[in-house]
Amino acid sequence: MIGPEMFKNEAGYFWGILETRPYMRARAGLAQCLWMLGNRQEAIEHYRDMLRLNPNDNQGIRYILANCLLAEGQEKELENLLEQYGDDIAATWSYTRALLLYRQEGPSNRAKKALQTAKDCNRFVPLYLLQKKRLPRHLPDYVGIGDEPEAVAYAAEALEIWLKTPGALDWLSENLFNDAGK
Repeated sequence: MIGPEMFKNEAGYFWGILETRPYMRARAGLAQCLWMLGNRQEAIEHYRDMLRLNPNDNQGIRYILANCLLAEGQEKELENLLEQYGDDIAATWSYTRALLLYRQEGPSNRAKKALQTAKDCNRFVPLYLLQKKRLPRHLPDYVGIGDEPEAVAYAAEALEIWLKTPGALDWLSENLFNDAGK
């Protein structure tokens, strides 16, 4: 229905064209299914291409891709993605950056500073990552910057990655409680 010319001529502006939105939504669903079926690299390729078609990322694909890259250990590509959207202030961005630095450097000063920045962005995230608060059965319909629904949405997507990163949750807990006494 869209036609090959649209992919050639309108790459970079896809979301601004109403006729492409059903395609972009369906492709996001396809990538999610591929990921869940274990075809992780194929899912990552779809997410990458979706960002090529719509670099403004009205769908939040960069957040999904960031977690996929971290889960797959594709740290260099994740660094590039974080840099590409460097002005992003969402919890996903700041906590992903902190976890990436922790994976690369351990509990370094840079990682700790990144974690503090993340906690300043959204103070609720550690409560869900450390399972002090239980994730709800249903994800929130809407999230805001720095609010609790944003923390729920991030933790639901990233908790498994934090759990699989040796020492990450202990590091988070230590820094959370060390900062509380200051």
